[in-house]
Amino acid sequence: MRQALIRGVVDELTLDIAPVLLGAGERIFDGVESFEFEPVEVLHSPLATHIRYRRRDEPTSG
Repeated sequence: MRQALIRGVVDELTLDIAPVLLGAGERIFDGVESFEFEPVEVLHSPLATHIRYRRRDEPTSG
């Protein structure tokens, strides 16, 4: 995932976040200089949070 984000080939992604501690974990955005996504949907439940992100539209020049 990290390589795809760095190359800019991802248009949309979904993160499923569960409050479970399993070792030290891994930072998925290390090396990604710019996160050009915005959240478009957030779903909450007692066991997890699901966030859907979509790439921000590039501003159009006049």
